[in-house]
Amino acid sequence: MDGAWLVAGLGNPGPKYANTRHNMGFLVVDELCSRSGGGSWREKFLGLLERVSVAGSPAFLLKPQTYMNVSGRSVARAATFHRIPPERTIVVHDELDLDFGIVRVKEGGGTGGHKGIASCKADMGTTDFLRVRMGIGRPRYGSATDFVLESFDDHEQAELTEVIARGAEAVYTIIADGAVKAMNEFNKRQGDNQ
Repeated sequence: MDGAWLVAGLGNPGPKYANTRHNMGFLVVDELCSRSGGGSWREKFLGLLERVSVAGSPAFLLKPQTYMNVSGRSVARAATFHRIPPERTIVVHDELDLDFGIVRVKEGGGTGGHKGIASCKADMGTTDFLRVRMGIGRPRYGSATDFVLESFDDHEQAELTEVIARGAEAVYTIIADGAVKAMNEFNKRQGDNQ
């Protein structure tokens, strides 16, 4: 579809993972769906798909149901079917290398060790897609693998609504004003790692 966008939120399906750090992508896409008046998710492309309008542009919201490590299968199928190029594909995901609450926009680049992003790279054959990186921080102790699959702590839960709203705003800004403006707006804050 000419001029359409694909916004894929990465996460794990099922109630067991619904409120975990690894599901930041799902939460942001759900927020975009709610803001756009959507909600009739359909099972397509190994995921849940909804067509909405974001910033006046047609957009397909996607929540892969394949589990995080093979998310790219779903993203690539949706992008290919709807002929959406990488530069109009936005992948929203959790990011260990950013403190909780930090939202950053990135264009292309490496996978940073994120299995979902690595899967998107493998299945799409490129890293030229856009990313909205939702900071979750790193665990003070224990493994990162366990940490990302845990529920938000009380402090995080108290801020979660605002953080998810910022993630949705980042997607909105990319679509409305372009990736460069979104990066300038969301990546300019000092005092944290990018």
